[in-house]
Amino acid sequence: MRYAWPRMPVLLRAVALALIVLAIPAARASASTQQISMIQDDVRLDADPAGTLARMRLLGADAVRVSVHWDSIAPAAGAKGAPRGFNASDPAAYPSRNWRLWDEIVTIAHRDGIRVNFDLMGGAPRWAMGSGRPAGNSNPNWEPSASAFAAFVRAIGTRYSGNYDAARRASVPGDPRDLPRVDFWTVWNEPDYGPSLAPQGLPGNLTIENSPRMYRNLLNAAWSGLRASGHNPSTDTIAFGELAPRGESYWGVFSGMKPLTFLRALYCVDGGYHQLRGIAAQLRGCPTTAAGSGRFRAQNPALFEASAVSDHPYMRWYPPGHEQNPDPVNHSSTAEYSSLGVIGNLTRALDRLQGAYGSRTRFPIYDTEFGYITSPPKHSPDPTTRVRVIYLSPANAAEYTNWAEYISWRDPRLISFEQYLLFDPSRPTRANNWGGFASGLLTWNGIQKATYYAWRLPLYLPVTQAGSGHPLEVWGCIRPARLGLLDSGLPQTAQLQFAPRATGQYAPLQTITIGAGSSCYFDLQVTFPSSGTVRLAYTYPQGDALLGNGAVVVSRAVSVTVR
Repeated sequence: MRYAWPRMPVLLRAVALALIVLAIPAARASASTQQISMIQDDVRLDADPAGTLARMRLLGADAVRVSVHWDSIAPAAGAKGAPRGFNASDPAAYPSRNWRLWDEIVTIAHRDGIRVNFDLMGGAPRWAMGSGRPAGNSNPNWEPSASAFAAFVRAIGTRYSGNYDAARRASVPGDPRDLPRVDFWTVWNEPDYGPSLAPQGLPGNLTIENSPRMYRNLLNAAWSGLRASGHNPSTDTIAFGELAPRGESYWGVFSGMKPLTFLRALYCVDGGYHQLRGIAAQLRGCPTTAAGSGRFRAQNPALFEASAVSDHPYMRWYPPGHEQNPDPVNHSSTAEYSSLGVIGNLTRALDRLQGAYGSRTRFPIYDTEFGYITSPPKHSPDPTTRVRVIYLSPANAAEYTNWAEYISWRDPRLISFEQYLLFDPSRPTRANNWGGFASGLLTWNGIQKATYYAWRLPLYLPVTQAGSGHPLEVWGCIRPARLGLLDSGLPQTAQLQFAPRATGQYAPLQTITIGAGSSCYFDLQVTFPSSGTVRLAYTYPQGDALLGNGAVVVSRAVSVTVR
C-alpha cells in the first residue's frame, strides 16, 4: 500500500513516524502458535461450491468444515433394508451421482488452497437405524448401526485417500486423475444433543446416559474405517467430540446432555473420575471389572490416540469471556459446560479422563462451530423465548467476535477458531422467527455485516485507556495474507493505522509483514500520543480476481483514550 506522504500535514506525518518507533512486539507467552481459521456454510456450499469457496478464500479461511450426511450418500436411504449385494465399504458400490457434490467441493478447495474438514455424521439411512423409534418421529439418528457406519467411513476414506480415480472407480496410486486427499476428519455432530443422536437416555431408564455408549461405538467404527482406508493421526487430523457446549440436567430422549456429563460416561467414569463398576458400568456399556477397565484403552483407541477433541463453544448472546453462572436460561450450573467463557472446564476434564486410565495425553481442542446471531435480522428481545434474549447488534457482534478470537489465541490448547455461518440462512420472516440461526457474516442476500470486516481482519485491544506515555496491547490477524502469499509468492504486508481524535485522518502506524510459515496473528505494545482510533488495512494482491485484485480493505475501528 502506498501513501501520499508529501500531501499529509507536517504534524500528522511527524506523529505517524513517531508511532512507528513506539510500536514494539509484545510477548506471546502461552498463546496458540499456529491457530487455524475455519469457516462453514453447508447450505451455500452445497448450492454453489465454487462461488462459496471463492468467497471463503477472499476472507482468508484456512479450512472449511463440511457436514457429510451419511444418508445423502448411502443408496436407498429411505428403505427398510440395504440394497441386495451392497458392499458398503467400496466407494464404487454407491451411486456415482451421490458423490458428485463432495468430489466438487474437495477438488475446488484443493485448487483454492483451502483445507477440507469432513465431519462424518448422521442422519443414518433407515436400514442402518435400530428399532424402537417412537411412532411418528422422523429423527434420522436413532440407534445408528456402528458396523454399517464403519463400512461407510471406509468407503469415503478410500475415495478421498488421494489415490482414488473416480472415473475408473478404483484406487490407482500416482494417477494424476486421482481425487485430492482429505486429511482432516471429525466424527458425528453434537452427539450430546438429542436431535443428533437418540435416545440420549437409556430406554426404560432415561436418567441413565445412553448416547455416550452409542457414540463410543460410532467413534470406534469411524476410527477403524479411517485406518483401513489409509488415514491415521500421523498423517491426518482425526478429532472426536463435536460437542454441544451446554445441556440439561435431565436429557430424556431428545433433549441435550451437558458435555462433561457426556464425556464422563463416554470414558466410563463417575462424577469423581473413578472407573465405573458393577451395574452402573453395565448400564452404560462399560467394563464392569478392573480387568475389563485395563483393556479399555486398547479397545477404544480413538479416545486416547486421536489428534484432538472438537467443541462448539458458542456463547449465545453473552460476552465471550463471561459465562453466566447459574445459566439464566435453565438456572443450571455452568460447571459442566464447554462454552468459551468456561473452556477450562473442558481441558481439565479431558486431562482427568486420560489420567483415569494412566494416560498422559493432553488433547488440543478444535473450535469447529462458533458465531453470534445478530439483530437485525432477528427481533430483539426474542418474542418466542421464555427468557429475555437480547441478540447483539452487528457492531457488538463484531467486537465480541474479535474478543472471542483473542481469548482463543491466548489459550494454547485451542488450535482453531471457526465462523458459523458465512450467510444468514434465509430471508427473515415471521415463519422462520426472523432469519433462523442468523450468525452469518453476510445477510441472506449478500450484504456485508460489521462481522464480515471483523472476521476478515480481526483487531482487539483488551484495554483501550492508558495514561500518557503508557502502552496498550494491540492484537490482530491479517487473515487473507496466507492465501495472498500462496498466490504471489511474496510476503504480505498490512498497515496498522491511527487517526488522532483531533483530525480524524488515518496515517500508517506500523507495517506488519506475514511471510512464509508465519501465523496471521500479531501482538504489539503501542504507545499512543493522543486519543483516537486504530484500524488495520490490507491490500489484496494485484491480478488475482479470487483475492480481490488490488482492493484495499480495513478492519473495524477501535477507539483509544489517552488520559
